Amino acid sequence: MNTQEVANKLVNFCKTGNFQEAQETLYAANAVSVEPEGSPNPVTEGMEAIAAKGQQWSNMIEEVHSMEISEPIVAGNHFSLTMKNDVTFKERGRQKMEEVCVYEVKDGKIVREQFFYPLPPQG
Repeated sequence: MNTQEVANKLVNFCKTGNFQEAQETLYAANAVSVEPEGSPNPVTEGMEAIAAKGQQWSNMIEEVHSMEISEPIVAGNHFSLTMKNDVTFKERGRQKMEEVCVYEVKDGKIVREQFFYPLPPQG
């Protein structure tokens, strides 16, 4: 798959909430996930650890009120998209979140993802 095809498939998986299937299908075994500095898991390496991080995120959520995924913008072997979420966390209540997501593709698989979003205030 080329970068555009990977990007389109990821958007389709995300729009239907199939994040685990997206990871199993589209990610390289040695993929790296990068969150903003100061987040609980700033760098996660390998699909097993990335899947565990995704499960941890799911376990923190009580209810998803809405989720919007933009169409991807592709340049060479990178693509980006935006995600907007309105979720209720079990511990922190309801929050609206927006992030820019950037992905790198090599040999038809996502090898790196990086998320840009403001961290919630530390209290």
